[in-house]
Amino acid sequence: MTIRSRRETVTFKHPFRIHGIERLLPAGAYQVIADEETLESETYTAWRRVGTSIIVPVEGVPGSVEMLSIRAGDLSDAMAVDASVAND
Repeated sequence: MTIRSRRETVTFKHPFRIHGIERLLPAGAYQVIADEETLESETYTAWRRVGTSIIVPVEGVPGSVEMLSIRAGDLSDAMAVDASVAND
C-alpha cells in the first residue's frame, strides 16, 4: 500500500474554531495536509483519506507553527461557517 500527502491552502476571512482544537484561530491562510493510501484492484487504483492535519500558529510564540490532526468533516464545517459569516 502506498501513502501520499496532498497539501492545499484554505483561507478563513474570520477567526474560527475547529472541533478538537481548544483555541480560537485567527483569520488567514492555512496549509492543510491530507494523507491518503491506495486502494488497488486489478481494474483500478483509488485513494482513501486516512488523515488530515492543519498547520496553525503556536499561541504565544511568534513565528512558530504546529501541525494538528483534525477531521476533514470538521474542517469543512468550519469553512462553511466562515463562508456564511462572510455573506451576512
